[in-house]
Amino acid sequence: MKPEEEANEERTATGENPVEASPELAALQAAHEELNERFLRLAADFENYKKRSTKDLSSRVDAALEEFTCEILEVFDNLERAERADGEGLREGLSQIRKLFGAILERRGVRSVQCLNRRFDPALHEAVAYIPSEAEEGTVIDEVTKGYCMNEKVIRCAKVAVSKGKE
Repeated sequence: MKPEEEANEERTATGENPVEASPELAALQAAHEELNERFLRLAADFENYKKRSTKDLSSRVDAALEEFTCEILEVFDNLERAERADGEGLREGLSQIRKLFGAILERRGVRSVQCLNRRFDPALHEAVAYIPSEAEEGTVIDEVTKGYCMNEKVIRCAKVAVSKGKE
């Protein structure tokens, strides 16, 4: 037996007329339909929001990359000019390009990791050599490749030579 038929039998047994309950049932069904439609609209709105958010994030990332690329192109242009230079002008031009490039990186939150004559820190340094020296054991004595942090996060560890101490 269906649940509706069971409910009608219960109403008949208790003296209720199933026809009298139909306005209540109709009201409940209407409320159910309204809530269901509202739910479906909210679900569709949420899907649209997710798509908009993804598209917005993508466009912001693209804009940031375009801005950074334009700054790097300035360095590239200067390198092309330096290729055409000769003698002392070449050395001076390359020095200016390095300063320009360093300033661009610094504006983007990129800073070099200072490591010479400091304690070896595996979070900042990658040891590529362990050499006897006059310095205290565990001290960085040579920087093979600079390390960099971007907004306080290490993006490349410095490759360093570490002192063994005196042998």
